[in-house]
Amino acid sequence: MLEGLQLFDDYEERSAALNMAVDEALLADCATPVVRFYRWQRPSISFGYFGRYAEVAAESDRRDIVRRWTGGGIVPHGADLTYSLVVPRDHSFFQRSSLEIYAAVHDAICRALQANGREASLANGAAPKVSEVCFANAVRADVISGGQKIAGAAHRRTRTGLLHQGSIQRNNLPDRFREDFAGILWPQFERMTLSSKLCERAAEIAEKKYGTNEWLTRW
Repeated sequence: MLEGLQLFDDYEERSAALNMAVDEALLADCATPVVRFYRWQRPSISFGYFGRYAEVAAESDRRDIVRRWTGGGIVPHGADLTYSLVVPRDHSFFQRSSLEIYAAVHDAICRALQANGREASLANGAAPKVSEVCFANAVRADVISGGQKIAGAAHRRTRTGLLHQGSIQRNNLPDRFREDFAGILWPQFERMTLSSKLCERAAEIAEKKYGTNEWLTRW
């Protein structure tokens, strides 16, 4: 499905702004599909590009807050497994519809969960929206376990490719899960580490964009 996939299992805990910046830097340089799992320095909240800062401002004393480049609702981080998927524009996967991409990635998550003894399925349709909190509202092809939404995502297309950012609200998954997920996307995936050049570029993006009050409070 994602020929040439590279897996970045990013063990370094990063700030909320820097995590968003690393994803953007990966997208800017992508020549092959990439999946990155990442971690947070402290409990955080990310919210969608068009979200209103006022809806999360009350959490600022307890959590780092960052506005994503992708859409979607309010997502808590720190006790979840967070990942991003980057696909270059010239890859066949990029040509699929947003729903097809969403469903394909979440189907891979379901299969990886099941391979690790966890019950999971895809939602058949959307539930009524009750909150701006992402995991309060299941939509079609979200991952459901025990009657609750446990995985959701949002993505953004640019001139260089697709950025898909997702969260799995489980912090006790075995290490094998990440490899199983990558292996479903492309069995011959290659393990990679972030280069110092990319990390330097990400630090610049975080300083000038995601870490600024102008970006955070733009809506």
